[in-house]
Amino acid sequence: MVILATLADPETVGGGFGRADRVAVARLEDGGRFQVEEIEVGWGEKHDQHADGLHHAMIAKFLQEQAVDTVVTGHMGEGMQRMLGSMKIRVVQMVGPLSDVLKAASET
Repeated sequence: MVILATLADPETVGGGFGRADRVAVARLEDGGRFQVEEIEVGWGEKHDQHADGLHHAMIAKFLQEQAVDTVVTGHMGEGMQRMLGSMKIRVVQMVGPLSDVLKAASET
């Protein structure tokens, strides 16, 4: 399982998905622990520089490269939800401490 979570700050999941500046990519390892990598994606700045289709395509490519199967975020627009649905990526809208959110998302 690979979960991408948008970060409101280094330890808190929140904010919007398409305008996220930082994300955590968490890979579930044997024993139920997550290996977490924080990545500066800059989607907020890029959002206003590209048309929606190009912006969505850029994000889709990132998700595929990271092999993400679940996204956890505080908010996601309908267009992005449709795109992730077509990619068979599960979306969970939740905010809170990163460790708690990862645990909850991996159990649902």
